[in-house]
Amino acid sequence: MAKTALITGVTGQDGAYLSKFLLEKGYNVYGLVARRASDSLWRLRYLNVLDDIKIINGDILDLSSLTRVLEASKADEVYNLAAQSFVGASWQQPVLTTQVTGFSVVNVLEAVRLVNDKIKFYQASTSEMFGKTSETIQCENTVFHPRSPYGVAKLFGHYITINYRESFGIFASAGILFNHESPLRGIEFVTRKVTDAAARIKYGKQSKLYLGNIDAQRDWGYAKDYVEAMYLMLQQDKPDDYVIATGKTSTVREMCRIAFSYVGLDYNDYVETDPKLFRPAEVERLLGNPKKAKEKFGWEAKTPMKELIELMVEADLERVKNNKREF
Repeated sequence: MAKTALITGVTGQDGAYLSKFLLEKGYNVYGLVARRASDSLWRLRYLNVLDDIKIINGDILDLSSLTRVLEASKADEVYNLAAQSFVGASWQQPVLTTQVTGFSVVNVLEAVRLVNDKIKFYQASTSEMFGKTSETIQCENTVFHPRSPYGVAKLFGHYITINYRESFGIFASAGILFNHESPLRGIEFVTRKVTDAAARIKYGKQSKLYLGNIDAQRDWGYAKDYVEAMYLMLQQDKPDDYVIATGKTSTVREMCRIAFSYVGLDYNDYVETDPKLFRPAEVERLLGNPKKAKEKFGWEAKTPMKELIELMVEADLERVKNNKREF
């Protein structure tokens, strides 16, 4: 009998890729969608999976709607990906970020506990929880020191996941995912800002790209690779927490070099730093150690950063050429 998964945040980058992955595994997939005036389903269309997903209306801030959704879907697995996920915006909207990214997690967990405590639960944690860390490479035991309201909110979600696992015996696992990107990334994220700008400058539709700290170092992987790790966590005998990363770090500057070089341009001629775009509290370097995930369930990143950035530029070249800016 086919399993059923409920994905919150189904309209986001990870939700779209995870939907496609689970459908290919033979799952019945339900996607939780809050009613919005704007079209939020473009990523699901992009991957040609919208017609195969059962869209169900609900809100992660409303416990009663979550219990109804779980009862209606009869989910075996819940993947909680919903969040206000743009770090930069969290300083402008700290209360909203805390509610949507942090407190909502306990709503989903409580709904699981009330409706069916045998449901397996995945929480999307983040490397931003590490923040200002003294360790050069971060693993599951690294001390957290988040540097943004987003990181703080995610840390609450992470710890409440552990608490429900330990208090109520719920199969609740958290994936501490380092930066993961794709052509489905929102335009507000630095990777898409860079690849979109490279394409637009190549076609003469933009003249400059303004960025903040281009020497910030991150561990960048491909979202399509990372959703497999989410699935594998819920197939284990016991719930646990896992760092998901490539184990390699690079700078925004190097990303710019790759993207502009792909379209035959020198990034030095087009990229300028703007002090207004620096974060109030910078995270200079993040680098993940995915050893545990590899040892426990054989997962490792497949796509090098250079290949990732180039496929993102290629997608943006196609968008710009056809006057489409899906984000």
